This record gives sequence, C-alpha cells and structure tokens, in this order.
Amino acid sequence: MYHYTFGGLQNVYLVNGYKLGKTAHGPTVSFVDGQGLERAVCNALAHKKSKLTGAELRYVRTSGLKMSQPGLAQALGVDAQSIARWEKNGRVPNAPEKLLRIIYLAAVNGDAPVRAVVESINTVERAKAQKIVLHERRGAWNVDEFPPPVGEGRVGAAAPA
Repeated sequence: MYHYTFGGLQNVYLVNGYKLGKTAHGPTVSFVDGQGLERAVCNALAHKKSKLTGAELRYVRTSGLKMSQPGLAQALGVDAQSIARWEKNGRVPNAPEKLLRIIYLAAVNGDAPVRAVVESINTVERAKAQKIVLHERRGAWNVDEFPPPVGEGRVGAAAPA
C-alpha cells in the first residue's frame, strides 16, 4: 500500500494504480491516470464525514478546483488571508467548509452555472499573472503570444544603444 502524501495529505493510501521505481536521484513513484487520481481524492474529501484539514482544503482548492487562494476567497465571500490561515492552521469554519464541498461537487458533477463561475474566477486569476511578451522588429514593437525565437532578444533585456 502506498501512502499518498501529495499536497500535505496524511490520510490517503493507494492499494494499486501506482508504480515504484528508482533513478540515480533516488526513489520515484508514478501513477496510473494522475488526473483521475486527483478527482478520486477530491471526491473522497468532499464526501468525508469529518471536517477537512487545512491540507485537505488546499488539495481540493488546488487539485480539484484549480483555484488560487484569492479565487477561492472570492467564491466563498471571504478574504484571501482567511484561506491562507485556514490552510495553515487547519481550522476551517463550518459554513465556508460546507460551501467549498458544494462548489467542488457541483463544478465536477455537471452544474454548468457553478462550473462557469469557477472557470470565470480562474480565468481572471490567471490573467492577473499573464506575461506580456513584446518584440521589436524594424523599429516597431509587437506583442507575441509566445516568447521570441532564440537570438531575437530576451524578455527584460535592455535594447542595445
């Protein structure tokens, strides 16, 4: 049996669906259908009878909902510091914990309006961190969707004088 501790989880064990290996850098583990494993763990946590720990809340937020702390805070109607505090100290108030479970289950089980809200919040959160990459060609600046090809300048490099 494998003790699955990803994301700080302490109470998840896998009977099968994993393969242990060794490399020059040490032991490794690989999983059959990693995304399916994440969904199964999140579903088990969402249906868990006892309260979620801080690590479990973080796992559902990051692996299940793919949300940042500010994104989840917006969905729950609290500030991002509250999410950080709950994840750190493990004391999640009852109402936000239940709402997190409802949001997760609705989003993954086909509730289109809830899924749309989660995706909208995620899109806004990702857009805040989006890099804008510019390149200069023939005296004009242009926006790239991807970094410029090798040899055409570096992002953040000063232009030659």
